[in-house]
Amino acid sequence: MSEDKEFFIRAKTDTPLPEDDTFIKQDPFNQSWDIVKDLQGLDANFKRRTSRLIKGEATQGYIDSSRAESTGRDGAKSKEINSGTVFRNAYGLFDVITPPWNLYELASFYDTSFANHAAIDAKVENIVGLGYEFKVSARTMLKLEASEPKTAENARKRIERAKIELSDWLESLNTEDSFTTTMEKVFTDLQATGNGYLEVGRTVRGDIGYVGHIPSTTMRVRRLRDGFVQVIANKVVYFRNFGATNPNPLGTDARPNEIIHFKEYSPLNTFYGVPDIMSAIGSLHGDQLASQYNIDYFQNKATPRYVVTLKGAKLSAEAEDKMFRFLQTGLKGQNHRTLYIPLPGDSDTNKVEFKMDPVENGVQEASFKEYRKQNRDDILVAHQVPLSKIGGSDSAAIAAALSQDRTFKEQVARPAQRNLEKMINKIVKEKTDILEFKFNELTLTDEIAQSQIIERLVKTQVMMPNEGRELLGLPQIEGGNEPFDPKPEQAANDNADRARDTERTNNQSDGPATVSGRNPKGEGRKVDDLTEMSE
Repeated sequence: MSEDKEFFIRAKTDTPLPEDDTFIKQDPFNQSWDIVKDLQGLDANFKRRTSRLIKGEATQGYIDSSRAESTGRDGAKSKEINSGTVFRNAYGLFDVITPPWNLYELASFYDTSFANHAAIDAKVENIVGLGYEFKVSARTMLKLEASEPKTAENARKRIERAKIELSDWLESLNTEDSFTTTMEKVFTDLQATGNGYLEVGRTVRGDIGYVGHIPSTTMRVRRLRDGFVQVIANKVVYFRNFGATNPNPLGTDARPNEIIHFKEYSPLNTFYGVPDIMSAIGSLHGDQLASQYNIDYFQNKATPRYVVTLKGAKLSAEAEDKMFRFLQTGLKGQNHRTLYIPLPGDSDTNKVEFKMDPVENGVQEASFKEYRKQNRDDILVAHQVPLSKIGGSDSAAIAAALSQDRTFKEQVARPAQRNLEKMINKIVKEKTDILEFKFNELTLTDEIAQSQIIERLVKTQVMMPNEGRELLGLPQIEGGNEPFDPKPEQAANDNADRARDTERTNNQSDGPATVSGRNPKGEGRKVDDLTEMSE
């Protein structure tokens, strides 16, 4: 064979279409003034003022003459976005700040990632989903303790009535959702997007008359922090900060509603919060890609990708196209498909060979089982939620689960509840300063153990009976603010019970509270016993 003879190998691949970023298109603030000016709710003066500014923008001729844009030869010039033109969209026109991450994409992770969804739901149910109660404020408690017994007794009765009235008032602020449901929606947004918005509406007299949730994906923060702007479809609404009295700078509403903004703090942005999932975004994307890989594999009826080689013949362009489309799309969703490719016969000097070699045999890495498990664990670590809280099949033992629950309560649930309570008490204080709003905390003990603890505290006069009833959610009773005074027979029985409990604990061979009982197995005799034997 001649060495200067050339051989050509042809290969053909498909050209993927560019991905369509639907999340950017969903942003209602990413629109030009031609669209924004037709939104309902804008003040006429604001429209005229903005139109004059738009008309006063520099023309392209002025920009070219001033060399504001970098140019080259023969009309070639830079296509870099001029940061000054950002004023032409709603972010600049409404003077709002662009979020550091696309809020619609962050919200979609809550719906598409099972681990992220489960972790957020666990935090929502254990932080705001357990209900709430009203506690006597510290200042009020000091006044009660300094009052005469009869006066304090009457005051406590009025406080019990005030708790019921305040609960009824809070629940009447929204006819569709309970206050717990409203806070669940707000906290879900807070965990999914890093931002949660609680809307507060007032009556004509200035009293709070409405409390509700606003989706975080539709809200933007003003640059001056003087309020918030919401855009949905062809409507725009301005909201003030809670308790503010400034005029509406955008719309015609003279009494805009108010917003309490909850956010997950990030040192990189002081206007918006950043959700916990961003620290594990690589694991989330990897889990989604691994899941999609297996879906594509089984949609292809477990038929792997192939490398097709043809030797001693040449396919026509039509035959190449048919075979390529068959391997790309013809196998998906079909149990049995047949591809017919006519080939020329062998000759004395030429033999035709056609091969289809699979690139991989079977699902790679056992369906990414270990990889997906690691991704799940990474997402749960980012949320600081133990696996036992989301009902994982490989949950730890009961003792380990209780320890994880205690850590979750102390490090995640309780601090989050305190932050939320401070903001909600701004609403409650406009009604009364006698009571404070408190979320019910995650309980680590069962009801039997809790009742035994309260019973012992009351009988030992560490706690008043009414204080114990308050922990159980029961109303106070007359005489319940006096120390419990047991009868002589009952006191003797209680002392005997405590003595037996102490002796039983002391006699445990492996108990940590053992004082004079037996040593744990394998540790030999006690020193005192050996001393007695030597004597």
